[in-house]
Order: sequence, then structure tokens, then C-alpha cells
Amino acid sequence: MLFGFFYFDWTILIVLPAMLFAFWAQMKVKGTFEEFSKVNTRSGLTAAQAARKMLDANGLYDVAISRTQGHLSDHYNPKDRTLYLSESVHDARSSAAIGVACHEAGHAIQHAKNYAPLNLRMGMVPVCNIGSGLAMPLFIIGLLFAGDFGYIFMLIGIGLFSLATLFQLVTLPVEFDASRRALVGMEDCGLLESSEIDGARKVLSAAAMTYVAALATSLMSLLRLIIIANSRRD
Repeated sequence: MLFGFFYFDWTILIVLPAMLFAFWAQMKVKGTFEEFSKVNTRSGLTAAQAARKMLDANGLYDVAISRTQGHLSDHYNPKDRTLYLSESVHDARSSAAIGVACHEAGHAIQHAKNYAPLNLRMGMVPVCNIGSGLAMPLFIIGLLFAGDFGYIFMLIGIGLFSLATLFQLVTLPVEFDASRRALVGMEDCGLLESSEIDGARKVLSAAAMTYVAALATSLMSLLRLIIIANSRRD
């Protein structure tokens, strides 16, 4: 089974569909973003300006907006209360870029309003970082030893991997809610016209699928580890 874990055994087929789903989701969000990045919006606002308007409309004048490197590396950092917008988003004037920027503004609003799932996810980060780093090494150590000693290590690895899977699960409502807030904010603040909001909605929906795919991959990987551990036990 150790040989199979590193090279091939039938359990890899459990994870394969989720991996293909994740690949499709990544291609989908990339293609959708590129499609709706080709035409500038009628307002002429940059994504950074749109996010600023949405933040100010919610009284978040102290939340900063900064540029960050990378493509679609946009994120909100609750530690320094800053929206980091990627180079492909920050100065862009498309519905795609404005949708992404307002999604991150949605996270800032969640933070300000003590949105429970966001607080839970933030609290899980330190533990999950440690757990995700130790899960597979401990599981592999368990494979190297026979008997109960090895099985215990495998169970510890599975437990730590479960924390990472739980983190993916908690992430879903956080991301879906941020997109909902973005769509409401874009409409209420008049950032996009009705025809343009549809493009932003499609971009955000495609992005949401990447989080669904990540959860599916994590769940199937967890199932695979459990099957391998049980077969080793037997």
C-alpha cells in the first residue's frame, strides 16, 4: 500500500473527478474574467475607485486599498484592514475587475459587522496552517510503521487533514456572502448599470465554483486517506 500511495492504487480514482472539477473551475474563472475584462464600463470608474465608493458607503473610511502583484491575487487582510487588489484589477475599468474589487470590499464589510462565519474562519487560520503542514508527513510516517503505532500516526494525520477540510467548508458561506454584498453594493452605489452587473455576477459565480471545487477535492482526498488507513489496519 505504501508503494501504491506514492505511485498508483485504485483510491486515486476517488480524487480524480474532484481534481478535474477544480481544473475546470480554474479555467472557467479565468475565461469569464477575460471575457468581461474586454469592455470598460460606462461610469469610467477603476476597480479601486469602485471599491472605495462601496467602502465609504458603509462607513469604512479607514479601510485602505493597496496594489499587490500577481493575477487575480486580490484579497482583504483583516489584520491591517486593507484591500489588496491585483495588477489586473486595481486600475481596470471593466465589470469583471469592479466585481472582484467589490467582492473584496464585501469581506471588509463582513469584518466590520462581525460576520460569524468570517470570524470563525479567521480563528481557524493558525490551527489549520499547522495542521495542513503536518497532516501528510504524519500520515506517511504512519504508513512506514506496522501495527497500532503506525495506525495512530495515520489517524492523527487524518484528523489534522480534517481541519483543513473543515476550513474549506467554512470558507464557502464567507465567499458566497461577500459576492452577495458586492452585487448589492454595486447596485446601491450605482457603480455598474444593470447590463454590466450581469457580467460581474458571472465572474463572481465562476470564482465561487473554485471554492466549491476546493472543498470537493479536500473531501475526496480525506476519504482516500481514510480508505488507505482502514485497508492498512485490516
